[in-house]
Amino acid sequence: MSRPSADPRPAESAFVAAAGLVVTEVSPTRVRGHIDLGPDHHTPWGIVNGGVYTTAVESAASFGASAAAGPGRHAMAVHVSTDLLRSRTEGRAEVVAEAVHQGRTQQIWVVTVSDGQPLARGQVRLQNTGAGTGQEQA
Repeated sequence: MSRPSADPRPAESAFVAAAGLVVTEVSPTRVRGHIDLGPDHHTPWGIVNGGVYTTAVESAASFGASAAAGPGRHAMAVHVSTDLLRSRTEGRAEVVAEAVHQGRTQQIWVVTVSDGQPLARGQVRLQNTGAGTGQEQA
């Protein structure tokens, strides 16, 4: 799905869409969104797969870090750590990502996924790439 350039939200990829992440706010220091959890997210044992939360953690941090990297640049995750705290079967999970460190070449973001109670918490280290970082794309 392409979005007008004035819209701060990232263009949606098929992977992010399949995970169900809906991004509602993107800034260089904060990202907000949600996932409506249900049977499509379940493991064979009937609970939400932790990969759904990890996808939300990495995607939200990447969207915000890329907004911070500036025009013609983006940020890509080089390390993702997600702690799965509670299991759920359904309901809306809110996703909030916040910048902890934003340097010239790397950023660190912390992401929480909750439904009134924490479901998962993640940290992402990202590498800024593109013009002016020494990591120009070929």
